[in-house]
Amino acid sequence: MSLRVGLGQFNASVGDIAGNVKIMRRFYEQAVKSNVDILVFPEMAVCGYPPEDLLLKNHFLEENRLAVEQLAKDCPKKTVIVGFAEAGDKGFFNSLAVLEKGQIKKIYRKCILPNYGVFDERRYFRPGTGTVIVNVNGMAVVLTICEDIWHLEWMDKFLKEIRCKDIIINISASPFYVGKLDKRQEVLRHCATYFDCAVAYCNLVGGQDELVFDGRSMFLDSTGAVICQAKAFDEDLLIADIDLADGKRVMVKSAARQPMPEPMATVAEVYGALVLGTRDYILKNSFGKVVIGLSGGIDSALTAAIAVDALGAQNVLGITMPSKFNSPDTISDAEKVAKNLDIEFRTIPIASVLNSFNDTLSMVEGWEDCGIAYENLQARIRGTILMSLSNRFSYMVLTTGNKSETAVGYSTLYGDSAGGFAVIKDVPKTMVYDLARYMNKINNKELIPQSVIDRIPSAELKEGQKDTDSLPEYDLLDRIIKGYIEDDKSPQELIKEGLPGDVVKRVVRMIDINEYKRRQSPPGVKITPRAFGKDRRMPITNCYTSQ
Repeated sequence: MSLRVGLGQFNASVGDIAGNVKIMRRFYEQAVKSNVDILVFPEMAVCGYPPEDLLLKNHFLEENRLAVEQLAKDCPKKTVIVGFAEAGDKGFFNSLAVLEKGQIKKIYRKCILPNYGVFDERRYFRPGTGTVIVNVNGMAVVLTICEDIWHLEWMDKFLKEIRCKDIIINISASPFYVGKLDKRQEVLRHCATYFDCAVAYCNLVGGQDELVFDGRSMFLDSTGAVICQAKAFDEDLLIADIDLADGKRVMVKSAARQPMPEPMATVAEVYGALVLGTRDYILKNSFGKVVIGLSGGIDSALTAAIAVDALGAQNVLGITMPSKFNSPDTISDAEKVAKNLDIEFRTIPIASVLNSFNDTLSMVEGWEDCGIAYENLQARIRGTILMSLSNRFSYMVLTTGNKSETAVGYSTLYGDSAGGFAVIKDVPKTMVYDLARYMNKINNKELIPQSVIDRIPSAELKEGQKDTDSLPEYDLLDRIIKGYIEDDKSPQELIKEGLPGDVVKRVVRMIDINEYKRRQSPPGVKITPRAFGKDRRMPITNCYTSQ
């Protein structure tokens, strides 16, 4: 017995039901030409994931159902498995439909609903209660959705009545973060070996607000070996043949052109996620071009490089806005970055605007042309210029703050934090340097000048300013942020690990009191296990002191 399965990972847009179905029909045509028996699409493929409160609209759910019915009529020659949002008699469900011969033959409802991190499924859905198994070409195919397969003990009880399991199909919308692929493979490997069957895993691809879905759908045989894997951060149709031989389940690649990809380095994964997340956020929100404040520093240089890869150099505008505190070197490097990236570049000095603001504010007793308020005024002038250009030309402003700065509030509200999308919001400063070097390496030239990489970080809002005037060295700061934010460790635990107590307490305090700034910052691509946003929902008014 043999079964040819195709995994159609594609870039679904939330709410674009007609567009998503159109893409699936295109994949179906490819699958028919490739003699696929079962074509599998990801979780919530019809409506995109996560649809959030769109699920509270009855007409949205009705359009989901109508789209599935139409897809069944349009794809009658093969068995098609597709995820959608379903309104049932007893509530809403995260479901998949089995389409055969122009009709919906069966529906499976996701049983394990995640409600942690970025997931809110219990807000919307009720859990399913029954198994669904289909027989195709004499092989028993068990159907599951995403989180179901992550709970092996539950799966064991859930599937105990099903004696014959030749292949388990799992449709998924699993977001990317560093290390996620290894976790997925471990889960799928345990499932394959425990149930002694093949596993076909179909994941979503694309950017949706702060989330990036990396695809990398895969087939595993009954030994738990990953036989083939789809592209990362791109659409793909992955096909494999499932054969039963001598009572053992064996999976064979159907095409030599789909070899197992080489493992991606962390920096390459992150860069792929940032480019895809930026591209989809800009284009899916109907913007064509972006504008970036180029300071001559590494954060804005990296943001511009990502934007160019995401949108093309012709769609990126760089603006440098020097004041008397900007050094000739940074002004020169801003222009050099723009030239290296081949983007449009403009210089708008802010000295006269700063003087005018200062004269006006001097009418208020106590105002002075020094100190933090005066420094932040410069950032707010720059933010106003960028937002004005955005308003006039319909360019989206990309902010350039990294995770280290975002964590401790090292930014100016309505200044450098003003914009539509924060590309490197979840990228620690130490990783910013890794990404800059990676960009230069893969391009075999200095897209980001070495002088930018080597320069001591500075906001340049006063004479001789350095980031370390206000912050610890970034190596130490990022260790504390990771421990406190991503690993949920207390200050005392971090101190016991050998980190300096006074620095830990100061950084933790800075993180805690700057929640109000983070709430007002734009969304950005999630690349760590715990990003600021849905991953970490802290109260703004918070009297708890971490010990």
